[in-house]
Amino acid sequence: MLRLKTTTDPAWVDRAIAHLDEVLVDHAHCEKKAASMALTLMFRYPERGALLRPLSALAREEMQHFEQVLDHIEARGIRFRRIGTGGYAARLLKAVRTAEPARLLDTLLCCAVIEARSCERMKLLAEGLAEHDAELSRFYRGLLASEARHHALYVDLADHLFDRAEVRRRLDAICAHEATVLAELPPTARMHG
Repeated sequence: MLRLKTTTDPAWVDRAIAHLDEVLVDHAHCEKKAASMALTLMFRYPERGALLRPLSALAREEMQHFEQVLDHIEARGIRFRRIGTGGYAARLLKAVRTAEPARLLDTLLCCAVIEARSCERMKLLAEGLAEHDAELSRFYRGLLASEARHHALYVDLADHLFDRAEVRRRLDAICAHEATVLAELPPTARMHG
């Protein structure tokens, strides 16, 4: 369903659990960026009416997730702070073609891949935290359906606006690019590193 070309190295879960404070802060930033991207697409393509309501609803849900992660951060006495970018999204977005309408298609599909990777990693976190932190495990398990739905939403929007065969071809190429990006990034305790 998620169409990813690679699975996350199991060592990532151990790193994430060992650096849970960093993962939570990074996760909050990821939710904020996801909301921002949905809004950016709405502003960039106001003439694309099919995008407006779905992306507006998505931005609101991403901000709710941001607030939920903040609740966990604050309950643990962690200081929310600025962190450097891990480079994942910027490198992934290098696959986006510059000419329209290809730019829109590729951007939608990059967003879909980011949501898919989030879903995969949240599932791993939920499973890995089950013995260590039942509350946080439940939280991540509760986000899985939303992340999978967000992935599907971006693919569905692309299918609505573009030829389905072209969407599948580009999605395949972007997923292959994402696998390369992950292989090149140093191991970190980030949602997408």
